[in-house]
Amino acid sequence: MVLFKTKFTFQKRVKLAQTLWLLSWISVLIGCVTFGLGIFLKVQLWIHNEVMDNTVAHAVPNTVITAGIVGAILGLLAGKISQDSLDMAKYPRWKSYMLPYFFISMLSCLLCVAALLLSVILRGSLEESLKLGLRNGIRFYKDTDTPGRCYQKRTMDKLQMDFQCCGNNHYKDWFEVQWISNRYLDFSSKEVKDRIKSNVDGRYLMDSVPFSCCNPSSPRPCIQLQITNNSAHYSYNYQSDELNIWVKGCREVLLSYYTGIMATNGACVTLFFLIQVSVLVSIRLLQTSMDKITGVEDVETDSEGFLLEKGVGETINSSLEKTKALFKSGSGEAGGGEAAS
Repeated sequence: MVLFKTKFTFQKRVKLAQTLWLLSWISVLIGCVTFGLGIFLKVQLWIHNEVMDNTVAHAVPNTVITAGIVGAILGLLAGKISQDSLDMAKYPRWKSYMLPYFFISMLSCLLCVAALLLSVILRGSLEESLKLGLRNGIRFYKDTDTPGRCYQKRTMDKLQMDFQCCGNNHYKDWFEVQWISNRYLDFSSKEVKDRIKSNVDGRYLMDSVPFSCCNPSSPRPCIQLQITNNSAHYSYNYQSDELNIWVKGCREVLLSYYTGIMATNGACVTLFFLIQVSVLVSIRLLQTSMDKITGVEDVETDSEGFLLEKGVGETINSSLEKTKALFKSGSGEAGGGEAAS
């Protein structure tokens, strides 16, 4: 059973070629936008690479970038094919390239689907990566003299100021680590000695956060030290007053930020997928309607176009049989060559 069989007059073929030309350039435009969005996401992930535990999330922008490049190139080819389709002096040269074109176009559509699926599947992995990465960033905040960790302090401070967040889950994460280096502690001070002795691990812990957690919009000078000690500050109540530090954790903020970028990528990739399918359908109809036209004198004759010569099931089975036969013939030739040698 022929799928989507349609009769085309010369005027209909002209309109189909014009529609294909328009769709192909829209595909090129959206492909370039998709490529740009993939690059943007890649750069943003790279910028915050120090607060991520792994690079699994880079699979999303890599797939989006590849889909954008391949789709844009296919769109350019489709535009050229549509221009040459009604010129029998030029169109025949494209006939041998149509099968590879359809194969690559289907792969490009699958890339778009893969990008959408990865955006959903890897969200949990991204959250876990941010959780571990931010935890390590807070732990190594004080290690400004340690090779490989020299820039952790700068990274965390910039991150907290740019995204108006504090800590991993919340600002209290800073209470659980020693974020001030020993080189800046006065070990002759009784307060420092008592605080270190009171901790099992011998760490200098306090209810304080770095300056980068301060909210510059607050009218009161930032209370970043002894946050839970009401008596340490004038007219201050930790339980009832609004804190003038950022209380939202960086993991939540960053996850929301990246989810928003991925959602924008997803919308663009979805549109790109629909346009590519439209181009694929249009070029298939144009190809099949032009196949029986052999000369310039037949250009204006009516013809029939279709998507598949057989049903979907029959086409799949036929393709599988051809693939198996191809592999069998290849293995047979290899076996024959070995026997001869």
